Amino acid sequence: MLSAAQQTTPPSNSDPSAQTQSQTPTQGQAAPPAGQAPSGTSKDAPAATDQTEQGKVPGTSNDRLFKVLPNFLTVQSAQLKPLTTGEKFKVVALGTFDPVQYPWWGLLSAIGQAENSEPAYGQGWAAYGKRYGTIAADSTIENFMVGAVFASALHEDPRFYQSSNGGFAARTGYAVSRIFVTRTDSGHRQFNYSEIFGSASAAAISTYSYHPRSTYLRTPSNPHLFVGSDRTLVNAGETWGTQVGLDAITIVIKEFWPDVQRKMARKHKNDSPDASTPKP
Repeated sequence: MLSAAQQTTPPSNSDPSAQTQSQTPTQGQAAPPAGQAPSGTSKDAPAATDQTEQGKVPGTSNDRLFKVLPNFLTVQSAQLKPLTTGEKFKVVALGTFDPVQYPWWGLLSAIGQAENSEPAYGQGWAAYGKRYGTIAADSTIENFMVGAVFASALHEDPRFYQSSNGGFAARTGYAVSRIFVTRTDSGHRQFNYSEIFGSASAAAISTYSYHPRSTYLRTPSNPHLFVGSDRTLVNAGETWGTQVGLDAITIVIKEFWPDVQRKMARKHKNDSPDASTPKP
């Protein structure tokens, strides 16, 4: 999942969550209704999208990337109360076990089968099932370690706060930086331990627990083909690097997703019959 535990309170005015702690609703102070812009927001601000809809967990969104992939931990407002431990686990579970994930894992497994990734699994339906289970487990463990376990233990906020300020380079830099900088539950900025150490722990757990050991395979050309173990430090490091890299790419997509939504909405409006029919 990507996860997504790569969020923070940015240090400058271009950072959407560069709000002081006093700007977060305090006890007894009502938070803005879902979908309502905070006070001081210009009327010329971009039109609200599906992301402004309240998610099943308070303080999260009901957004989906490309209208399909869960994007519940991406938010636009900086005036949000911290998530409790239970809420962190719940929203991560909602995204991880969303119905769309199962065919997605199936597609990734098919690609792995075609590329013969982790060759100790071999080929055939049994091998495909092993690859499917491995990919599903890898995704689940990484999502929970980053967005729930480490985020709860270290009191870090697993949400990604979109910037939407500045040019392409500035926003891309902001998004990528969320891999290393995050926001705490109290609204302060700190190193993103959840992303770095959570993904490292997930890579170590998956590599050394259920990824294939060394084995011999029977092939048409070699009935005793030796295949080395995938349970190595090098493989764990590569898995860690891949997870962090994919998380960085995903965050960049999340940053620019509202822009894509607005362009899609304008195109749909311009292509609608009402837009092309002249008024009498």
